Amino acid sequence: MSEQTAAHGAGHGAGFSLPDMLGIDPLWMATGILILVYAALITEKVNRAILAMLGASLMVLFGIINQAQAVAGVDANTLALLIGMMIIVAITSRSGLFQYVAIKAAKAVKADPTGILIMLTLITAVFSALLDNVTTVLLIAPITLLITEALETKVFPFFVAEILASNVGGTATLIGDPPNIIIGSAAGLSFNDFVVNLAPIAAICLVVLTGIIYLMNRKALKQIPKSASDRIMKFDAGGAIQDRKLMVKSLGVLALVLLGFTLGHGYGIQPGTSALAGAALLMLLAYGHQPADQQSDTLHHVFGEVEWVTIFFFGGLFVIVAGVEHVGLLEFFAQAVLDFTEGDMMWTAFLIFWASGILSAILDNIPFVATMIPLIESTATTFGAENIEPLWWSLALGACLGGNGTLLGASANLTVAAFAEKAHQPIGFIAFARIAFPIMILTLMIANVYIWLRYF
Repeated sequence: MSEQTAAHGAGHGAGFSLPDMLGIDPLWMATGILILVYAALITEKVNRAILAMLGASLMVLFGIINQAQAVAGVDANTLALLIGMMIIVAITSRSGLFQYVAIKAAKAVKADPTGILIMLTLITAVFSALLDNVTTVLLIAPITLLITEALETKVFPFFVAEILASNVGGTATLIGDPPNIIIGSAAGLSFNDFVVNLAPIAAICLVVLTGIIYLMNRKALKQIPKSASDRIMKFDAGGAIQDRKLMVKSLGVLALVLLGFTLGHGYGIQPGTSALAGAALLMLLAYGHQPADQQSDTLHHVFGEVEWVTIFFFGGLFVIVAGVEHVGLLEFFAQAVLDFTEGDMMWTAFLIFWASGILSAILDNIPFVATMIPLIESTATTFGAENIEPLWWSLALGACLGGNGTLLGASANLTVAAFAEKAHQPIGFIAFARIAFPIMILTLMIANVYIWLRYF
């Protein structure tokens, strides 16, 4: 292995290499940086963007990779897609569209508490597929707090249901969950590819999840007095729409962006391009009529709503993964996986699926997927590049569904937990895992059967 890593480390073009000066194998130094970053991420003591940026900087400063290789390792399409969608959602939310949908849904079920829980679960899943799950819970959580306050009930069962639904719904599309965005960009898989391959099993898991949520909460929610439901019925859905013209413009642009996702792949147009183009068009339609000074002020606020912590976290993470890939660590693990499964495609897919499912429940699924992608790419030498698509779907399903296992499993989980904390109704790690982990295992088992039937 040392000869292999030496070959990887040689000629990387860096004028300074700390591993060479200290006589340390670059493999060990890069692995050490990766482990330290992951360990610190788990503790949640330091912001993840800081950790990713520090880790990325060390990869370059220590000479493991050079500046050009670090830049090449950053997936610009993923970052463009995230930024574009965040801008579109930030502007759309100002119209009041999402509040309108939530209130209409609650009134559609006559403000029945159990019906509201189911409707919010389904809305979260659908929005998570069409937007992304982190953005969705940012929009749904405040509305949920408003509704549960009117119902005079705890928000815990509602937030748990929405976390689970956000990850299941986000599984269905390219843009639904950050791991899918990374996988799609790296593997060249289109929006349609994700819908065709993952939407069916996401729908099945959503039906199962909804049934479980109903059975778990129906008795407790029936005890809520009718007077609380009457308060919900008095909510004015129309009054939630703050800017009808902006809502129409936003829906039109969102439709165009989704069309771009669907058709663009065949013309060589990446989803990131469609998202940024849509964001630019919506900003022009929404604020182009304003005077120049006012436009600048408005756009400062719009860009301020982009989750830059997430963007910089992704950027740093891509560089860290590029470093460990460069020294041959991922190639080593890929070979170990193939040796364990004896080169059998089906068992390799199952191993990747369950490993990603269980580990994504413990770690944040984003860094895990970013680490796994080069590993799967390296199996192409054994199976052939055109034959490894089942491995991509196994990784996506495992990571997205596995994110439901604990509060640490996905960014959407932590986002909802932050809202609960602010509302002085904290979601305990153990209390959540006691409900979520068994549901996660059940959905993984269902998805494993789906992988077997569909691809083998």
